[in-house]
Amino acid sequence: MFVLDAVTHAYNHTPENWADEAGGHSMVEMAYALARNSPDVRHELGKDVYLSNWSVDDLAALLFRESRTDVAVFHPLAISSFKDGYCSLEKAAEAIEKYPNRFIGAYMVVDPLTGPKALESMAEQRDMFGDKTLGLKLYPTSWQGHKPVSWSMDDPTLIYPLYEKAQELGVGTVAVHKAVPIGPIPVGNAYDPSDLENAATEFPGLNFEIVHGGLAFLEETAWLLARFGNISVNMEIQNIIVERRPNSFADILIGLCRIGGNAMLDRLFWGSGGTLCHPQPGLEAFMKFEFPQEKLDNSGLFAAVTQITEENKRNMLSGTYARLHDLDLDAIGAAIADDEFSEGRGETLPEPYTTISMAEKVQQDRLANA
Repeated sequence: MFVLDAVTHAYNHTPENWADEAGGHSMVEMAYALARNSPDVRHELGKDVYLSNWSVDDLAALLFRESRTDVAVFHPLAISSFKDGYCSLEKAAEAIEKYPNRFIGAYMVVDPLTGPKALESMAEQRDMFGDKTLGLKLYPTSWQGHKPVSWSMDDPTLIYPLYEKAQELGVGTVAVHKAVPIGPIPVGNAYDPSDLENAATEFPGLNFEIVHGGLAFLEETAWLLARFGNISVNMEIQNIIVERRPNSFADILIGLCRIGGNAMLDRLFWGSGGTLCHPQPGLEAFMKFEFPQEKLDNSGLFAAVTQITEENKRNMLSGTYARLHDLDLDAIGAAIADDEFSEGRGETLPEPYTTISMAEKVQQDRLANA
């Protein structure tokens, strides 16, 4: 199946990049906690190696040489406890320039609390990414000084101007990080996706992505999917769950289908968050995955959820995202048929973390811990 990874990052975890020590430290510790303890020790990285400044080349190697990912979308970040947002705009621009057929697009990112500067930055990023601007990415918590401030997706004064600007710039998707709080900080209900109800109603021409949808607030997310055709779920981090906790993954997917039925599976799309973790184990686990029958027997509110199909998986891995963004997968596939990654990737993939720019550091770490 053709694999389109809808959210990838090249993080800069290093302390030199922390604009706020407490906020930066809590974020990198959370990232490492999510990435560690892979069932396959080949995908384990020592903490010192993992908490590095990952390059675009590192990310490209993980995705396109060491995994079966065909193309990807780059998400820079605007988490203001980091000097570069945690993953810089410059890396996004480098990715789509250096590997234009593999990184098929990028998202604009802004901190809404910067007010008019956020709107100016959106226009600048639209120029930077050009026709490869696929969306606007938001986080519901910002840092002002040294304290977190959260906001709502249906704030007409702070957030609605961003939606209007996105539409003005010809960008039809707004993605928002939900469900997973970014550290041990007070966030209130900012990570509950229910604030998308008004946003989706007021802006029916926009598609709203709930990033990490279903990891928390499962019932609320299921009702949103069933009620609003312009809301979808980006499955980032679910790739980790299907690899390590397949029964929990089944609970999440069945829960997302609880109200609207199996049709909701075609509103979900794959995202690995790489370099958060290696993308290949999650892909392998997802291709093998089936719902346990005992879970299906008690599923659904209005009708039973039925077994996931190959067509569902095909849509989740690329078809749904392509449909939402009007992408031609045949043309995208043809453009990568003979590139440097397709030529070097046979039936057997390289060992994990052996083709990246810090491969020597990885090897030294493994030898030290052998």
